[in-house]
Amino acid sequence: MSNEQPVHYEKKDEAYFKKRGLRKYAGIWSLWALGVGAVISGHYSGWNLGLASGGWGGMLVAATIIALMYLGLTFCIAEMSPALPHTGGAYSFARTTMGPWGGFVTGLCENVEYVLTPAVIVYFIGSYLTGIFGTSPEFQPVWWLAGYVLFIGLNIWGVELSFKVTLVVTLLALGVLVVFWMSALPKIDFKVWALNIGPGGVLLPGGGGPFLPMGMAGAMAALPFAVWLFLAIEQLPLAAEESVAPQKDMPRGILCGMITLIFSALMILWINPSVAGIGAHALGTSGEPLLDGFKAIFGGGTASALALVALVGLVASFHTIIFAQGRQIYSLSRAGYFPTFLSVTHGSRKTPHVAMIAGGILGLTIMLGLFFGLGAKKGSAVIGGTLLNMAVFGAMLSYIAQGISYMLLGRNHAHIERPYRSPFGDAGAWVTIVIALVTIYYQLLDSTYRMGVLGVAGWLAAGIVYFALVGRHRLILAPEEEFALKALNAKAAK
Repeated sequence: MSNEQPVHYEKKDEAYFKKRGLRKYAGIWSLWALGVGAVISGHYSGWNLGLASGGWGGMLVAATIIALMYLGLTFCIAEMSPALPHTGGAYSFARTTMGPWGGFVTGLCENVEYVLTPAVIVYFIGSYLTGIFGTSPEFQPVWWLAGYVLFIGLNIWGVELSFKVTLVVTLLALGVLVVFWMSALPKIDFKVWALNIGPGGVLLPGGGGPFLPMGMAGAMAALPFAVWLFLAIEQLPLAAEESVAPQKDMPRGILCGMITLIFSALMILWINPSVAGIGAHALGTSGEPLLDGFKAIFGGGTASALALVALVGLVASFHTIIFAQGRQIYSLSRAGYFPTFLSVTHGSRKTPHVAMIAGGILGLTIMLGLFFGLGAKKGSAVIGGTLLNMAVFGAMLSYIAQGISYMLLGRNHAHIERPYRSPFGDAGAWVTIVIALVTIYYQLLDSTYRMGVLGVAGWLAAGIVYFALVGRHRLILAPEEEFALKALNAKAAK
């Protein structure tokens, strides 16, 4: 019990948890859609910036390495989530294996990801809508506010509606990608367009460039961009308490989602840079690679209609990560790590409306502060760059913690029932940890990423100070906490 001594628990009656109830609804396809929908916007844009760092071959190498990291992570999660079926996700895993401090710091790292990722996505949604409707750059905050209000509202309305919308927008987003692949296939020339980057990043008009124009160093530099092909698949365990059969459906949903994303990532990486008239060199600096591909196929005269189509992926990810953001804040609040009022759920709809609204207000406040404090142009660059990098850095830290949690769970809590077993065991966790550390290293080499790292450091420092002074004295025996204490007592009894 030594690792429990620095914290103190408050006793709460049934009324406390009744005000924080959730409703079960999700099945395997709802969970699949939640994972794929959260990631899918990264197949529309973001990944392509790695082409400028490593060329097409370098991006393929980077995507393969990152896919291995996420496979290791998802297999670990597929084993842990049905064994610890609580809404806390990464915090829950770390709380059981590393005590309350480890659980809180892991949850705080994930909190960075889930607060800032929706902010970055709604920024890109605003950029698309600005182009479609011809509004001024200064009007962008209105688009951001409208996005938050609409999709937080949909998530608050009820878990049934939330998962139905998630399934529909995810299928639509995948449908858009399938239409693009089928339309582009007759118009691709891989050798001429995908291999049009030469050594040092120069344009080769006739194509035929080397597979690794910037060598393995360029491929490794592309790692942070390849993350966008899979970022946020790990959010599925946050729906554990709203899953009808988490022990059975959670592993299936996670692994089916990962298979879907690997296939989609390979298709978009192969086809998008190969479309005649675009090429890897141009896509390496594009903010709208899928839209550029559609324009090359169908012509620029349909730009507005195509932009609306390309917006579907951003909407899918924004909606699903708003869901995850609310559950992540809710779980830490219900257990007392965050102020407990944040975990109150809607009286009739049983959705964590306070947590979702608070997370949305925090994300929007950060965006508005940067936009008006730095000016529209510079503020937009920071939102689209530094905040994005902060989200990735927070995610990498949480992956390392989850890999460690997996190994500690097997070593110290072998008595906990595991409905699913990862075929890779500790090896999968080590793959996740090592690749995440390498990715962080290459993030630190980029000055833009370094600013994001400093931002995350400040976020973590503020949270740790709060927990040290206040939070650790007010913990509550929420399901994650009670499970962790019972597991610790069972271990001591043995």
